[in-house]
Amino acid sequence: MKKAIMYVNQFFGQIGGEDKADFEPEVRKGLVGPAMQLNAELEAEVTHTIICGDNFMGSHQEEAVERIIKELEGLEFDIFFAGPAFQAGRYGAACGHICKAVKEKFNVPVITSMHIENPGVEMFRKEMYVFKGGHSAAKMKADIKAMANFGNKILKGEELLSAEEEGYYGRGIRHQVWLSDAKPASERVVEMLIKKLKGEEFNTELPIPKADRVPIAPAIKDLSKATIVLVNTGGIVPVDNPDRIQSASATRWGRYNIAGVDDLKGGVFKTIHAGFDPAAADADPDVIAPIDALRAYEKEGKIGKLHDYFYSTVGTGTTQAEAARMAKEIVEYLKEANVDGVIMVST
Repeated sequence: MKKAIMYVNQFFGQIGGEDKADFEPEVRKGLVGPAMQLNAELEAEVTHTIICGDNFMGSHQEEAVERIIKELEGLEFDIFFAGPAFQAGRYGAACGHICKAVKEKFNVPVITSMHIENPGVEMFRKEMYVFKGGHSAAKMKADIKAMANFGNKILKGEELLSAEEEGYYGRGIRHQVWLSDAKPASERVVEMLIKKLKGEEFNTELPIPKADRVPIAPAIKDLSKATIVLVNTGGIVPVDNPDRIQSASATRWGRYNIAGVDDLKGGVFKTIHAGFDPAAADADPDVIAPIDALRAYEKEGKIGKLHDYFYSTVGTGTTQAEAARMAKEIVEYLKEANVDGVIMVST
């Protein structure tokens, strides 16, 4: 009988909630949480359940993946599942990272599931089967069933249909398909053209992704009278990280009052960014978010005023969709404050 292994986070592994998000990776023999349903739906035996806290995977990714891979080296399995991760950004990133590592190390099929707004979709959809999942755990049963059904097709060597037909996000792979009706391309393209001329719905056989085009803003005529705001993706936050911004694959942002503050002090502010050594930024947060330099410009009259708040999130692993959403939310505050210009800094 074929064998499978499943990865879940600390919550679905029945360890605990956010207070247990630092739970270190553990490979358990048998079924835990969602693995029970997967085992019932899958025409294979789920032999082990891997559990790891979202924070531990996010903050110690290389270590977590290395430890899990080492444990798996002594096990036999034919397919690997992770999630479903729903809209949980950290969980989605964790599922993607472990699936990618398992695929590369053991050359077995890997399957996960995420909601369209999960940043893990854009991070990993081109590297694995990521099924279109529900927004929350209320869709757990349906999401696992979809993963299991596709896993069964793979294990039985059945024909795999297109991403749209199977229910996973397109991977950007183009290949030849022999149609059952054997209709030549010349006929198909004429049929599409006629439908287009009639205003009828049709599906192109060569979809082209649409990229956002943002027009360049006009120059500020007089900086000496302008209100300037600083926005950063370097993860500079108060030391207690009150908005609980994730260290990678961020879906949250924060705004912090700096009225009367001439520079950002270490011990008051820090970085929670997981993509670089934080030592320099923790010692002097101005190296990422240069409030000290902007205050100097304000006093010299080079800019009219530094806005009373700065805005922060983390850029590493954050998808274009999540970044656009956060930007739209931040912009509403800037419009209300009549900000004239934004200085966007990174790492």
